[in-house]
Amino acid sequence: MEKFETSIEKLIDLVILKLPAIAIALVILVVGRYLIGLTLRLIEKRFERKNVDRSIRSFLASIIKFSLYCLLFLTVANTMGIQTTSFIAALSAFGLAVGLALQGSLSNFAGGVLILLFRPFEVGDYIASNNGAEGSVERIDILYTTFVSGDGIKVFSPNGTLANSVIKNYTKVVSRRFELIIGIAYEDNIKIAKDTILELIQSDDRIQTTPAPEVFVGALADSSVNLTVRGWVKREQYWGTHDGLRERIKLALDAKGISIPYPQTEMHIKADGTILTSVSKKETD
Repeated sequence: MEKFETSIEKLIDLVILKLPAIAIALVILVVGRYLIGLTLRLIEKRFERKNVDRSIRSFLASIIKFSLYCLLFLTVANTMGIQTTSFIAALSAFGLAVGLALQGSLSNFAGGVLILLFRPFEVGDYIASNNGAEGSVERIDILYTTFVSGDGIKVFSPNGTLANSVIKNYTKVVSRRFELIIGIAYEDNIKIAKDTILELIQSDDRIQTTPAPEVFVGALADSSVNLTVRGWVKREQYWGTHDGLRERIKLALDAKGISIPYPQTEMHIKADGTILTSVSKKETD
């Protein structure tokens, strides 16, 4: 009984001795909880102004809340004289082990956070990246982004790779420039060919007048003079214009008697018939 009373007295003495530290810790706890709540509300309002995706908004808010409360707990414990060094060391070791085990997933997670925060593309956009992913964005998750390619195949791209690649967003533009390469024979009249093509594309209501369409000699190839045809159309009319223009140009050039050549080989045999050589020809006639 005496030992028990002695233990109680020691505990009371310890509490009395620690009363100032306990009072300060309680103040830190109350003020800290208020500041954490205020910080979370400010962050939530900031997310709303930036139109951050709801899924990433709630996830980041949870991470921030957990981190702030851990910091508050360590501060309160340290104020009361509780040693927190071992706890911090154990927490650091645990975090390092988890990070090494989930290195790839964490990279994809970080990529997903960046994509959802900065929004280089959204659901419904048609994009292409230099990692080979291309198609209409169907879904953006924390770890993967889902595409539907032009032939209807679903493509799943890791967000880590996607966030670190060059992304072309074809949906965000209002107009796109098409470019066609049309080859004509060397003996054909270049001016007539250019005027014929230019007249054709200027008569197409889908092709914009500003910037003005242009036709020029792009290259003197082995078998043809290559004319480059450029023009601007609205984004939604790009493929219809691009795909249909080749046939119309071919028919217009045929009507003018201008041929579109193809590679041809001319054979030369010496008089004695013992040597055979071949020379690439630049004409089709």
